[in-house]
Amino acid sequence: MNAEEILKLVWTAINTPVGITVVAGVFLWLLNRLYAAKPGWAAFEGAIISGVKFAEKQVPDGTPNKGLARLDAALKYVVKVYEEARGKKPSAKTVAEIKEGIQVVHNDLEKAGTLK
Repeated sequence: MNAEEILKLVWTAINTPVGITVVAGVFLWLLNRLYAAKPGWAAFEGAIISGVKFAEKQVPDGTPNKGLARLDAALKYVVKVYEEARGKKPSAKTVAEIKEGIQVVHNDLEKAGTLK
């Protein structure tokens, strides 16, 4: 049996109802595995949302480098919540993940029109 015959046999097996079901099942399993892989900052999403809204109120619009000032205020807020919840300071990697999360959440809140 050569490679061409094996490929024809596999293709024929995949095109049966059982083969289609198996392929669909594997595809759904892969999608679920990808969907379950959340970013590291997702565990802090509630604190990040609160931090972003807090920073929006604390840093006025006329502030120089308003965006950086708001990011810094939100980061300080979330780090404080983290320290209170975990009893220790976050690692540099965790702080970087939180910064990423702040930017993503800010963008999402801005798009939704709930950032006031």
